[in-house]
Amino acid sequence: MEVKVLDITGKDTGRKVELLDSVFGIEPNKHAVYLDVKQYLANQRQGTSKAKERAEIAGSTRKIKKQKGTGTARAGSIKNPLFRGGGTIFGPRPRSHSFKLNKNLKRLARKSAFSIKVQESNVIVVEDFNFDTPSTKKFINVLGALGLENKKSLFVLGDSNKNVYLSSRNLEKTSVVTNSELSTYAILNTSSLILTEGSLEGIVENLSKQ
Repeated sequence: MEVKVLDITGKDTGRKVELLDSVFGIEPNKHAVYLDVKQYLANQRQGTSKAKERAEIAGSTRKIKKQKGTGTARAGSIKNPLFRGGGTIFGPRPRSHSFKLNKNLKRLARKSAFSIKVQESNVIVVEDFNFDTPSTKKFINVLGALGLENKKSLFVLGDSNKNVYLSSRNLEKTSVVTNSELSTYAILNTSSLILTEGSLEGIVENLSKQ
């Protein structure tokens, strides 16, 4: 599938690029997408929740009342989970929420995400660009020229570009990443996906591996 290349003023450069069907035109595998997004979100969790169990509660170990004759249930410790201020039964403990997925499934998920964006006509290809100095104003002008002022957008660059990245950093709805930093979650969690010409080769090379 051929897509026209725009410049940062939103005008057609007259050039077209080929988006390979093997990467951008497959039948999306929704379960692979689900697993990859689930793994990404799980990896973001700190896993530091902790509740004290009865052995960790500070308090006396004295038997709080006699065993018999009170008319109520026997109780041996103020740390009993049934009492206010007692320990927590099976409370959370620090742990890792991450889990593994094989590389082929992750590549399938990434290609499915790209294909979904293409089917929704939410992929724009622009020529490579750079700024002399970081400038949020210039980046806002680029968004305006591409009709993305009020849309959540993700710019994918071929190589790291400090000036472009710093220009976008203050914009809440815009993110800039390199093709090696792309994730299935990032692709799907945006309204418009903007690919630079320089990023396409790296994307195709990475997702065509066996």
